[in-house]
Amino acid sequence: MCGIVGYIGFQNPIDFLLRGLRLLEYRGYDSAGIATVDTNRTIQIAKTAGRVESLNKLTHSKRLHGNVGIGHTRWATHGLPTQLNAHPHLSYDGSVAVVHNGVIENYQSIMNQLTKRGIKFSTQTDTESLAHLIAFYLNEEIAKFGDKIQTNELLPRAVNLAISQIQGTYGIAVVFRDYPDVMIGAKLGSPLIIGVGRGENFLASDLTSLAGNTDHVITLSDHELAFMTADKISIRHRDEGEVNRNIEILDIDPLQVDRGGFEHYMLKEIFEQPDAVRNTLRGRLDFDSVTAKFGGLNLTAQQLMNVQRIMMTACGTSWHASLVGEYQIESLARIPVEVEYASELRYRNPPMERNTLLFAVTQSGETADTIAALREMKRRGFPTASICNVVGSSISRESDGGIYLHAGPEIGVASTKTFTSQCTVFAMLALYLGRLRHIDYEFGRKLIDQINNLPNLITIALQTNEQIKTIASKYSHCDNFLFLARHYNFPAALEGALKLKEISYIHAEGYPAGEMKHGPLALIDSKTPSVFIAPECYVHGKTLSNMQEIKARGGPVIAIITEGDNKTKEVADDYIELPKIAEFLQPIVYNVPLQLLAYHIAVLRGCDVDKPRNLAKSVTVE
Repeated sequence: MCGIVGYIGFQNPIDFLLRGLRLLEYRGYDSAGIATVDTNRTIQIAKTAGRVESLNKLTHSKRLHGNVGIGHTRWATHGLPTQLNAHPHLSYDGSVAVVHNGVIENYQSIMNQLTKRGIKFSTQTDTESLAHLIAFYLNEEIAKFGDKIQTNELLPRAVNLAISQIQGTYGIAVVFRDYPDVMIGAKLGSPLIIGVGRGENFLASDLTSLAGNTDHVITLSDHELAFMTADKISIRHRDEGEVNRNIEILDIDPLQVDRGGFEHYMLKEIFEQPDAVRNTLRGRLDFDSVTAKFGGLNLTAQQLMNVQRIMMTACGTSWHASLVGEYQIESLARIPVEVEYASELRYRNPPMERNTLLFAVTQSGETADTIAALREMKRRGFPTASICNVVGSSISRESDGGIYLHAGPEIGVASTKTFTSQCTVFAMLALYLGRLRHIDYEFGRKLIDQINNLPNLITIALQTNEQIKTIASKYSHCDNFLFLARHYNFPAALEGALKLKEISYIHAEGYPAGEMKHGPLALIDSKTPSVFIAPECYVHGKTLSNMQEIKARGGPVIAIITEGDNKTKEVADDYIELPKIAEFLQPIVYNVPLQLLAYHIAVLRGCDVDKPRNLAKSVTVE
């Protein structure tokens, strides 16, 4: 979950490293650090607890220089977020500096072995063991071969010997005191990307930090190591030796990773949702055949006709989007769907029908639990597909086929446009699978027109921003919220609660509205607002009854309703009106006010919206 950047070339790396760390700070912001190697063969390190801005001041006061450097912004797993535990970590003899994303599960065993050899540890981190291990093997190899081994063999050998001892996951960047013209990157289960330049090369754990520096990238695969100089990149696989990798084009405009005049990335991304959905829809709606089309699924219509069950696996917001997909696909395509937490599925052994298709759903394509669940299902012989936002990510490469969201970079830790785009993909998938089975042309025409109108409806939903800001000011002092809905909108209630708790630290829970009387009604009082997603639908009357139950017990009600719904207006204390929309698309549009409500409450409470405490954007460790 941490952020890694690296540079080797003809420039002082500091500006690139600091800019890259700022762009990657959403991946971790407990502490940050930079190491450079100067021409006098000295590793210079600056690191600090806290944010990258503190590191910026420290770095310039120390005047770090050189032509190679690595940087890191940390989300703590082992050891407190202190300056001492911040990366980079230096080896016992000062010859190696390492930054690391992942978890070394057997670090205690490695530490015990190295301690017996007289090597002292000074931090609480697992990564320090790797720095010492690389230096230990480097010294052994030098003692064994002397000057008979070339640098491009010596350094990879030392790093490979070290990482072969590791149990766990890693994305690492390594620099060497005595080899100031070399940088090494390696990965297993944690993303690492090479940026290819002219007379300079880059490393990063995320594409966003490369935007504006190069538009040519190579994505490393598991068990690969990259030996890098300013003008050469050599990639080796643990089992296959040297490999040739295609250079891909980085499809990110630098302006996409800028706040664009918005106070926070989250607000920018909320307002980008009409365009994000347009990009998700683009080229996928076939109006002649009134269906959707997905070129990357790699499954024929006949193969999809044979699918008897769909399983979706995901975490967090993507899990909620998958629940929306379950409702959509079961309703329109009549295929049984089961949604599993990836963190549970990876360790379960559920009974599976032979003709089951697995969808792994993730924004980053690097979520550790989701990757592990995907691999387990592949091992058992089931076809797999991914729905993700990052081209070339681990899940997109490992699945048999997939669907990219094309929603653009999402920097805010709390996902917004990803949820909307994922639900949009599921709506199209439901249409496609339904047309393969039983949906006739006329009904298909209605569905495709409604899906195509989503960007316009989301634009209208965004126009409630000022009204929601007023409502937020009324309830921002409350410490408990309930989010309630039925049917298609129940997953949106879960997502609304998640957004509020993520960025405002308010306790919030989502429930099916009908479950209130089975326990949660005991929580209702005058200080606990209930947010209802209550559009016109076939269970609207039931939802209204649940709303009245809460009002009868003194609970305040905020309702998101269909325009002109006067009955609900009479019950709710505050309401937001949105246009009438087909039920299977309601969670996509009606979720937007919940995002805005969470955002404005968090701002009013003085929270750091883009970098909520204890959280990071991409969860690449278990």
